[in-house]
Amino acid sequence: MLRNYFKIAWRNLMKSKIFSFINVVGLAVGLTCCILIAAFVTDELSYDRYPAQAEQIYRVELHLTENESVTDFSNVDGAVGPGIKEAFPEVQNVTRLLPRGDVFMRYEDKQFKEKTIAFVDSNFLEIFSLPLSEGDRKTALREPGSIVVTRAFAQKYFGNGPALGKAILFGKSEEVRKVTGVIEKIPGNTHFHFDAFLSTADLGQRQPTWSNVGFYTYIVLDKNADPAKLEAKFPQLVAKHVVPEIQRDMGVSLAEAQKSVNTFRFFLLPLTDIHLHSASKFELAANGNINSVYIFSILAVFILLLAIVNFTNLSTASAAGRAKEIGIRKVMGSVKAQLINQFLLESILLTFLALLLAVLASSLLLPYFNQLAGKEILLPSLLSVRNLVLMLVFGLGVGVLAGAYPAFLLSLSKITAVLKGGSTLQASRRSALRSGLVVFQFAISGTLIIATTVAYQQLHFMQNKTVGYDKDQVLVIQDSYMLGQNEKVFKQQLLGDSRVIQASVSGNVPVGLGSGTEGTQIYAKREQGNEQRAEIQTGVYRVDEDYLATLGIQLKAGRFLSKEFLSDTAAAIINETAVRELGLGKTSPIGKKIVRSGQREFTIVGVVKDFHYTSTRQKIAPLVMLSMRNSGAILVKVKATDVAELVASFKQQWAAFNPPAPFTYTFLDDRFESLYESEQKTSQLFTIFAVISIVIACLGLFGLAAFTAESRTKEIGVRKVLGASVPNIILLLSGDFLKLVLIAIVIASPLAWFAMNRWLEDFAYRVEISWWVFALAGVLAVVIAFVTVSFQSVKAALTNPVKSLKAE
Repeated sequence: MLRNYFKIAWRNLMKSKIFSFINVVGLAVGLTCCILIAAFVTDELSYDRYPAQAEQIYRVELHLTENESVTDFSNVDGAVGPGIKEAFPEVQNVTRLLPRGDVFMRYEDKQFKEKTIAFVDSNFLEIFSLPLSEGDRKTALREPGSIVVTRAFAQKYFGNGPALGKAILFGKSEEVRKVTGVIEKIPGNTHFHFDAFLSTADLGQRQPTWSNVGFYTYIVLDKNADPAKLEAKFPQLVAKHVVPEIQRDMGVSLAEAQKSVNTFRFFLLPLTDIHLHSASKFELAANGNINSVYIFSILAVFILLLAIVNFTNLSTASAAGRAKEIGIRKVMGSVKAQLINQFLLESILLTFLALLLAVLASSLLLPYFNQLAGKEILLPSLLSVRNLVLMLVFGLGVGVLAGAYPAFLLSLSKITAVLKGGSTLQASRRSALRSGLVVFQFAISGTLIIATTVAYQQLHFMQNKTVGYDKDQVLVIQDSYMLGQNEKVFKQQLLGDSRVIQASVSGNVPVGLGSGTEGTQIYAKREQGNEQRAEIQTGVYRVDEDYLATLGIQLKAGRFLSKEFLSDTAAAIINETAVRELGLGKTSPIGKKIVRSGQREFTIVGVVKDFHYTSTRQKIAPLVMLSMRNSGAILVKVKATDVAELVASFKQQWAAFNPPAPFTYTFLDDRFESLYESEQKTSQLFTIFAVISIVIACLGLFGLAAFTAESRTKEIGVRKVLGASVPNIILLLSGDFLKLVLIAIVIASPLAWFAMNRWLEDFAYRVEISWWVFALAGVLAVVIAFVTVSFQSVKAALTNPVKSLKAE
């Protein structure tokens, strides 16, 4: 009997090849999306769960409240971690990490610039369960001058041979570092990504402090310890250690410094929450977002529901044409169970074909999906035994669910009714269920169309917003500090080229990684008879006198730094935001003094207009420009049309100084564009899923239109006999569907508005969602639906009425 079921099922599939193809492909597309998104979500949720004590590890962070603004820092000062361990017995262990990027390393004739290096405590590898393929992780970083590297790092310098014991030269001074361990690979699902670890023993004997930031500090709690109760004890450490430091460094009164007990708060963040739940400043890598996990999970569910609904609709439409077959089977003695089994088997067969296609498509698309989502999901993990079993169970469930509706409905049809050409399915063509499914499908599609449009608007807005400086035709020559005393000589040589408009030496370059912005606390110095000004956190740029002219930053008041004023070594340029937050907006700030950490005083000689020195996603923060110990890179404003020839000339001049580093450069506008990779990916994903949802919804609408045209064949024949024209018939069949699509847009609009407003809250500068976005989504949805339905409508309208009525 089972063999007979398969034979009949296969014959029916081959009989309606186009219909079966559309049915299978529609479900396969939905399943493919679901598999890939599920892989993405699973990977996001797996971050930092690999250490043996992951559930007991917490990162110590700083919650700083200043001048009514709140900032969370992901790092704290060097003494904080050891101090917490010493003060509280529930803390089992502590380890710290201090990043050290952009340093040259050399082994024999191989030299590379490394960006992913960090100093760590000797127990770091053990706490984070990082096994070594060479060396002992318990002792590898105990001694000064030791370095632990990844296998990829070792191969880059030493080839495929053993790396243990090899000596590598570190930094400009080429200090010797001995390889004491090799990590096969750092897990991809971690919040830090470093290729080499140096011992904190190399940092020297520094006076430990509490009131700054820098060290990423992790503590391991006892299993029974309550992190909330531990946090409640931290203010006593602030009172004991931070208050005296602030009083000393800022030169404020004890009463003023004691306010830090309320504004300077340490807190604990679970290690497993860092990737998805942290929005702190100075993260080690770009984190994910739990909202993205929720959004993509919902998208996966919705797209899968769309595919299942379409599969059911198309199966129903196909089954409607088999009413006579069912009647004849019943006359020949088929019982209800046999008919149900037949339809269920056909549905399950189609489902497994779709599942097979989905698995193949997911495997082929995985590299492109990884590139788009910034992931490293491997094929073996995607097609693990557990996942394949889940897919098979899921396929069986979908097949039964999709086939149950037509199977049970057709098996209940009366023999006399179906042999006359009718069926129970015809009576249900206007059911609320079918209308609801169409509304559901296009509500999702409409929501995604609106979301895609808004995401594109926001990305375009950020990329084209006036940033306050000229980023075009500006070369950033990197690592100019490697020239030593010749750095400024090289700058003067560049200025001698007629193709160079201006040049500036500064380690601080707007936007992008490695912008080098440092931070400090400042306040406006007390004036006689006035209260002390507000204390604020500000960024610090170290610049020369040509910085403003090179980048086209506009001066609002006063003057910029100049060689003509020897006192400018103690001069400061601040931006408009700093003026406001220091409380200097009511009078001219020129000539006023500001005090920074260490009680160092600077005189304000100029104010520049606000410019976006970080991403336009963030609100412009206070900034101070100083001329102290300035080095690092050279910014060159050029006017050449043949940039390649100009760069070659610069490279030749660089080589003449014989520096211990190669000539490297970037364009400032390229750095600016790299800031928005995340938004670009989001926009691309929205677009892809919107297109997929529309395609699936159209397949479902096609199925419903085919079913409607089939069930109303005789009605259309009668109408044509009575004089109805082809346009009349098309409007008749299309009108009901278009009404449902309009209802779907009405439902989708507030949902999309709410969701995208929540998404836009992450941006300090954002677009307003305009009414035309919803109108555009409505027009697109209606046009797409009309084109889809029209194919079946025109076909039905052109059918000869004689053929439609002869069955009566």
